[in-house]
Amino acid sequence: MNKKAPIYRTCIATRKLSLKSDLYRVVKYKGEICFDCNQNLPGRGAYISKDLSAITTAHDKHLLSKALRCEVNDDIYAQLVSALSKEKR
Repeated sequence: MNKKAPIYRTCIATRKLSLKSDLYRVVKYKGEICFDCNQNLPGRGAYISKDLSAITTAHDKHLLSKALRCEVNDDIYAQLVSALSKEKR
């Protein structure tokens, strides 16, 4: 019986520990910022809860920019919101 332990990560907006599958990942890789929908890209990553209030808090306080140590465009936040709306259907 070789069961894997669940993987937990901390949301940058809510600071709550959640399962990795319950979070979105944004990655800085080779100087570019991208939304990692499959959560398998290499590079520095930041996790955000799959919640609209968490995404808006991260946007208002520039939390992705702080976590990834570079400027993050509003396009990334728009991608997060669209992924959330697609998932809620």
